[in-house]
Amino acid sequence: MSWSIEWVVAIAIGIGLAAATGFRVFLPLLVAGLAAHWGALPLADGFGWLGTPQALIALTTASVVETTAYYIPGVDHLLDLLAGPAAVAAGVVASAAVMVDMPPGLVWPVAILGGGGMAAVTKVSSAVLRAKSGIATLGVANPIVSTGETAGAIVIALAAVLVPVVCLIVLLVMIVWLRRRRRRRVIA
Repeated sequence: MSWSIEWVVAIAIGIGLAAATGFRVFLPLLVAGLAAHWGALPLADGFGWLGTPQALIALTTASVVETTAYYIPGVDHLLDLLAGPAAVAAGVVASAAVMVDMPPGLVWPVAILGGGGMAAVTKVSSAVLRAKSGIATLGVANPIVSTGETAGAIVIALAAVLVPVVCLIVLLVMIVWLRRRRRRRVIA
């Protein structure tokens, strides 16, 4: 098995989309589905459904409902709990969906570990931020956090599709920065 630049780009797109699912479960899938529908993003075998009109309608509806629900006090925290596993699953699906012409023996480990792992990292980070915001401001700042998460999901998903390798590098740098920052807090 020899690696190709197409595989690296596909993995970068998948990991970027997965990271975005940690902020909003359905928006990154909608971005990927729209890009596939318009012919800008090839999908792996078995994932063509993502670009169908039916899927786009369902993903648009789910995205609007999810985004709106995060602005309802109390519901936002409940969604953080429920969306954790859903974000990981969506991250795996988003990753696997764009790994075109790659062997299944490579697709699924990368999708599960890389995509699911990246979705978990962003989901946990955003949930912790929301909890801290809720405690510090009695929930008053949570709509600002929600707006930032929605914007983050859209920007990261678009970056994953348009400039995938750059998106992946930025995400990896952010993870390293967050880990170092967390270690400094533990030491201090």
